[in-house]
Amino acid sequence: MTKKWDSNSHDEREALLGFLHNQREALCRSVYGLTDEQAALAPSASALSLGGLLRHLTAIEGNWTGILQVTGTPNGVAEHLASFQPGGSTVEELIADYRRAAEATDAAFLAIPDLEQLAPVPQGVPWFPKDVESWTARYILVHLIEETARHAGHADIIRETLDGAQSIELKAAAEGWPESDFVKPWRKPAQD
Repeated sequence: MTKKWDSNSHDEREALLGFLHNQREALCRSVYGLTDEQAALAPSASALSLGGLLRHLTAIEGNWTGILQVTGTPNGVAEHLASFQPGGSTVEELIADYRRAAEATDAAFLAIPDLEQLAPVPQGVPWFPKDVESWTARYILVHLIEETARHAGHADIIRETLDGAQSIELKAAAEGWPESDFVKPWRKPAQD
């Protein structure tokens, strides 16, 4: 996720990768300023934690990149369910793993000649359709955007439940925006 994607690009692939990049960054910002322990908390009726979401989306990027490149089979049910847990990793490790997976995904999409390239649907995966033989690279990329955006939204709710921080406040803090009438950058609460 080191490349700065141009969201105004007229190239479809670059524009779609730019949308994916923005959603990834929103997810990464959700852990801004948190401890490893806070990132592992599941503060709502859901079992989701911010660390678990980072680990899950790291696995998802790897799964879909493997499908695109026809080099791997997605994780099974047990591995899929386990991917929602931070697994004892630190926030720093989770973000580093996610960024590496994102870079591999970006490279895979940039390496294919055409977004109409077909990838066979892996068989025996319970959540994949049984009546579809293949997906286009475009479908896979749009699905990754959808999946990442869904979980970035989950991350917003979890973070707000943890300490009241909202996405725009976290972005302002992470990017060093000055305080304004529009937004006050998030600040770590004072310790008693």
